[in-house]
Amino acid sequence: MHYSIFDLLKLLGSLGFFLFGMKLMSESLQKVAGDRMRTILSAMTSNRLKGIFTGFLITALIQSSSATTVMLVSFVNAGLVTLIESIGVIMGSNIGTTVTAWLISILGFKIEISALVLPLLGLSLPLLFSKNSNRSNLGGVVIGFAIIFIGLDFLNHSTPDIDNNPEILQFLNRYSNFGYLSIFIFLLLGTFLTMIIQSSSAMMALTLVMCHNGWISFEMAAAMVLGQNIGTTITANLAALVANTSAKRTAVAHFLFNVIGVILILPILYPFLNMVGKIAVESGFHSPFSVSGQSAAETAEAIPIALSIFHTLFNILNTLILVWFVNPMEKIIVKIVKNKEDDEDFKLQFISTGLLSTAELSILQAKEEINVYTQRVEKMFFQTRELIQTNSSKKISKLQQKIKKGEEISDQMEVEISSYLARVSEQAISHQVSENINKMMHVTTNIESIADSCNAISNAFERKNSNNISFNETMQTNLINFTDIIAKLFCLMIGNINSANTIIDQKELKQLKQDLYKTHNKLQEEHFRNLRKGVYKTKAGVIYADIYSELTKMGEYAYKSIELLVTQQLLTVN
Repeated sequence: MHYSIFDLLKLLGSLGFFLFGMKLMSESLQKVAGDRMRTILSAMTSNRLKGIFTGFLITALIQSSSATTVMLVSFVNAGLVTLIESIGVIMGSNIGTTVTAWLISILGFKIEISALVLPLLGLSLPLLFSKNSNRSNLGGVVIGFAIIFIGLDFLNHSTPDIDNNPEILQFLNRYSNFGYLSIFIFLLLGTFLTMIIQSSSAMMALTLVMCHNGWISFEMAAAMVLGQNIGTTITANLAALVANTSAKRTAVAHFLFNVIGVILILPILYPFLNMVGKIAVESGFHSPFSVSGQSAAETAEAIPIALSIFHTLFNILNTLILVWFVNPMEKIIVKIVKNKEDDEDFKLQFISTGLLSTAELSILQAKEEINVYTQRVEKMFFQTRELIQTNSSKKISKLQQKIKKGEEISDQMEVEISSYLARVSEQAISHQVSENINKMMHVTTNIESIADSCNAISNAFERKNSNNISFNETMQTNLINFTDIIAKLFCLMIGNINSANTIIDQKELKQLKQDLYKTHNKLQEEHFRNLRKGVYKTKAGVIYADIYSELTKMGEYAYKSIELLVTQQLLTVN
């Protein structure tokens, strides 16, 4: 079998196509998700048992644990599912993937999900070109999903054609008589080949062919199945390459769960296989090629059903054992995959557990969440300030990505905090508590508006760079100096949100407000004068005006929030 450089390039292109589908699906999911999908997924994964059932059901229906884990990575990347919830789904998907093995053993074929790709693309086209943004985003999700499987199909056809040339592996028979050393050899082989073929189902079929031809024994076939369980995790890890830290942790959780299961089964592998062989015969289940009354360990023809039983029992027992150790697994995974600097994930820290026993305590929870929310948006502001100061195109691009991600998280946090406060307001509450809730909602809206302004400035810089527009030194200095005033207002706002008392120097606040509008008016007058004199081009002037106008809005929103804190003693529960 000849494998050229051109074939290698096809393999790399297939991988790129797969990753593009993952990226498109993840980004579209974030736009289309909203509260409804978040609520459904939260309900489906609210406890470990539901998460396991969800993973099993999805994998059994679509016949691909790789697809389930890829979708799971995208859900985690979009903030729809948490890491600890995803572990339960992973456990269920490992059980669900055994359905494929039963179909291969009993029916002799595998459902090819890639056959659904073109119909999916056909159905999604009207959605993609719809003027309704929700439908258009939904079309993006479907197309991303379809591209993922086109990529997987390309990967299958771009790899060395081992599954259609099984005679290549006939030499392996000589390595099957070394006891546990042979087990390790075939385990590694199963892992490696599954990583190449990108399908544990295809590897299962290949293993059955090898057994049927008598090249390897039942024990070696079982070792390859264990390796397939590890090798199939590579798909999720590939998908996580373009995802955030939480999604990467989900991919690692899939790998860790399967590796731990293999480690646990190895010491008792031979007794376990003997038990499986007896079950295969005594149960009365046989493949169309099995020999009734013979142990799977004794005849090649009886192996298909025995391997299916082994695969199913292994994954069920692994789940039953490790389901009690989800929390320790999460801690290990967090230590393995640490948060990168400036890595942004959507995660509520204080109000994710629901309402507390009293409205007052719930408001204190919301106060803490607003504090976290404000710090996130403050981080966006300083990223925006850095965007104004730098001239490096590489750094600008990186900052723009961070600001965009921050704005998406900001939108989600505003919805969650406002919804939580709305639920609190439905309780029997005093007039003072009701006033506090109203003011907290106003502050939350102001904070989100600041995030919107940060994103608007980022978009203005994108227009500036795409049109090869540059600011002169005076324009850049003016904008940087203007951000100093906004930074002082931010400092006052955050200080008062953190504080139990809303005492502030009114003279300082009044001076900052005057400086804000005085600077804005000065920049505006200079801008109009410079346009008339032709100091800079109109396109540059328009973008420059957009930026200082958005900075003014930021200052106004921060000032309004401080006013609410001062006049209403916001967030103070008497």
